[in-house]
Amino acid sequence: MKLPLPGILHSRPHLSVAVVLGALAWPLLPGEWPWLARLLTAWDVTVWTYLVTMAVMMLRADHHDIRRAARKQDERGPVILATLSLAVMISLVAIVSQLSQGGAKSHYAFVVLTLTGSWFMLGTMFCSHYAHLYYENETAEPPLDFPDRSLQPNYWDFLYFSFTISVALQTSDVAVRSRSLRKVVLGQSVLCFFYNLAILGLSINIAASLING
Repeated sequence: MKLPLPGILHSRPHLSVAVVLGALAWPLLPGEWPWLARLLTAWDVTVWTYLVTMAVMMLRADHHDIRRAARKQDERGPVILATLSLAVMISLVAIVSQLSQGGAKSHYAFVVLTLTGSWFMLGTMFCSHYAHLYYENETAEPPLDFPDRSLQPNYWDFLYFSFTISVALQTSDVAVRSRSLRKVVLGQSVLCFFYNLAILGLSINIAASLING
């Protein structure tokens, strides 16, 4: 007899696998490492596992797959998105703390890896959420209006929409037709504004340290 899977494992398998691997990585890391370095390493395992598994899935998925995935997700989506967004911002604070402790030049590569992964994770999480909101209720008017209306949007379209916001803090040629979705777009815009601002400041700090070092 097939045992029922917990809701989050069934509806978000890629996130579930990433979180489990990150949790398993923590006790396997060298005990002599500072706790902050171990925490960020476990976070990196979580983030990059999520990104890789999501990329593989998105490359192979069409709009039928997105529709099926949207039906699996439940009302906890906004809570999970908010929690992960908070975790990304906390990782940024941890990176700042890690940089303040100094270290070798290889230390900066670790910081860049963490910053890059967290930034891509933000865009990918919101992409998945936009896809879910688009396909969750097919009887209602779609909350996003893509220019090519003859095609059903796939993950490339939602990635385009999400990362346009992440990079430029604007929605480009895709119109937002839902008040609830405008709130999500606003949330992503504010998050990405502060995250991009922090990346700029940290990049200047790293460049100055490398030049002076």
